[in-house]
This record gives sequence, structure tokens and C-alpha cells, in this order.
Amino acid sequence: MMEPPQGWELRGRPPALFRRFEFASYRETRVFLDALAELSDEVGVHPQNINFGTTYANITLEAPEGGEPGPEEYTFAARISALPGPAVS
Repeated sequence: MMEPPQGWELRGRPPALFRRFEFASYRETRVFLDALAELSDEVGVHPQNINFGTTYANITLEAPEGGEPGPEEYTFAARISALPGPAVS
């Protein structure tokens, strides 16, 4: 099994990649979510679950067909981590 990108963890059954991003303001949260939408459209991969509030966004990436996350999901997670925010966590 691959090691999750920094800040991400495997959760659930079957495992999915999960990370909580925290921000100083809603504006920063919105910048991050807009950049995530653009990245998703660019690569053709979309998070299965995005849960957000004023100063946070929880992102879940599942593998297709109920398997374990593979290289595509790990690469996508790493690219999400590099998005503007700036994320506090």
C-alpha cells in the first residue's frame, strides 16, 4: 500500500484519502474551493465528498469501483495540497 501524501490519511472501508484544510477566513476558503474546482476540471477527477464551512474544507478521495486509492488519487491529493489558500493546516 502506498503512503498517503503529507497531511492526508486513509479512512473507512474501503479506504479513502481524507484531509481537512483550515483557513483564516471565508475568503481564503473560497479561493481554495474555486482552485479545487478548476483543478478537478483540468484533470477530470472530482472528490467524492467535499464538506466545508466558513474556515475549513474536508476533502475525501475514493478510488473508482470501491477499491483502495491508487496512484491517480495520491497524485490528485498531492496537487490539492499545493493549491492556494493559504491553508493553516
